[in-house]
Amino acid sequence: MDFIQDNLLNLIIFFPAMAALIVFLMPEDEKNLIRRLALVLSLVPIVLVLIMWFNYDRVAADIQFEVFAEWFPAIGANYHMGIDGISLPLFFLTVVLTPLAILASFSIEEKVRMYMVLFLIMETAMLGLFASLDLMIFFVFWEFGLVPMYFLIKLWGGKDRDYASFKFFIYTMAGSLGLLLSIQVIGLSMGTFDIPTLMDIWVNTASGRLAGTGLDVEVVKSIAYWAFFIAFAIKVPIWPFHTWLPDAHTQAPTAGSMILAGVLLKLGAYGFIRLVIPLFPQQANQTAVILAWLGAASIVLGGFAAYGQWDFKRLVAYSSINHMGFVVLGIAVMAFAYGKSFADPAASTDAVMATSGAVFQMINHGLSAAGMFFLVGVIYDRAHTRDLKQFGGIWTIMPVYGTILIFTSMASLGLPGLNGFVSEFMIVRGSWSFFTLQLAISMLGLLMTGAYILKGIGETLHGPVKKEWLKLPDMTLREHLVIWPLMALMLSLGIWPQWILVFINDTITKLF
Repeated sequence: MDFIQDNLLNLIIFFPAMAALIVFLMPEDEKNLIRRLALVLSLVPIVLVLIMWFNYDRVAADIQFEVFAEWFPAIGANYHMGIDGISLPLFFLTVVLTPLAILASFSIEEKVRMYMVLFLIMETAMLGLFASLDLMIFFVFWEFGLVPMYFLIKLWGGKDRDYASFKFFIYTMAGSLGLLLSIQVIGLSMGTFDIPTLMDIWVNTASGRLAGTGLDVEVVKSIAYWAFFIAFAIKVPIWPFHTWLPDAHTQAPTAGSMILAGVLLKLGAYGFIRLVIPLFPQQANQTAVILAWLGAASIVLGGFAAYGQWDFKRLVAYSSINHMGFVVLGIAVMAFAYGKSFADPAASTDAVMATSGAVFQMINHGLSAAGMFFLVGVIYDRAHTRDLKQFGGIWTIMPVYGTILIFTSMASLGLPGLNGFVSEFMIVRGSWSFFTLQLAISMLGLLMTGAYILKGIGETLHGPVKKEWLKLPDMTLREHLVIWPLMALMLSLGIWPQWILVFINDTITKLF
């Protein structure tokens, strides 16, 4: 048990980086060996996370598997890592989607070695961010994850990949500049970048001048809050910071879109829950209604924008804005209720439900969005088009593909019995007593969710069979191996969500 406590977290985080080094040392011309080796090595973190899963203490529901080492003591920055019931499910999501994305990439022929190396390095960056308990370490992993995705779009993307990769990089970096400056001001004035410590000393520094700056504390907190807010809003993305996402998704390779939608978008939402609200509870409470309106706008406008698309991949990309809007709405409830006492116990219960639903929606959207992007890639590899107007009658030609597409689409839609329904219901139920008007307006977006899902299915699978698609082959064994684990998780989380939800709910309850 001592070995597990002392070494498991570091091993999970850095094993993909070590695997990337091993793959990098392979001969470039051994493409099949590189693919298989990368896949096998990417499966190891799943085993390690399962060990962590079964050794996590649900009763305590606090930070566990902590690792602490001095890193930059002169400024108070240290290597401090740990996980709780919020980050543990995100660990699981990351280590499941990475090998599936690598398996989905076996058709890649150009620069195979570097492609696999970038995916493995990105996995380390994502895992490291979810475990960071020091602001400087958090920022290092935050930026570290930007580079692999930039190159995946830039080198293996579609015809407009230069524009899409540049836009992705600029948007993310623009948010990161204010985030870095705010982190420096907080850490240097408080003498530490340690997140648990800052939740005591930074939050309780309420008036006067900030040490080392001479600036008013409230002014600095307000500026820092908005810098954090914008950086994470861009990453989610929240309307109106969303315009980089459709271009990045449309141009990225299939596996890149799977990871971008499945995990990278969750980094922004995680930042709100882990940093923004606990470090700035007063500012978050005062602006919670703004966040709720932005969440509602993302749901409604994302839904309408998705319905207006004829590029299948772009439709799925806008659907991510629509679905992540529900996450934002749940986070708005957390922002409003965090640290407050309510006379009615039901209000506190609703706040916990909405916040737990937001975290759960992050997991569910990660699974369904990754599945949808993969299925778009499957049909594109055969037809070499994503134009919905060009399809029709595909179900007759590819019946297995059609069945799987409908199943995955229904999970994305939120059909009862599948995973999306549970988390969206929790958010809607928990948000009702806090943001009734915003929630009511958001139902327009929920209506459009059904509309764009049915549009995608109808234009692709139904209608007269076109002769150019008569010889399209159905799904291969490799493609089945990618989608079936995702489908199994969608179904299991729809029927019995408690196997993940208990971890989330225990920790969220303790936070409140």
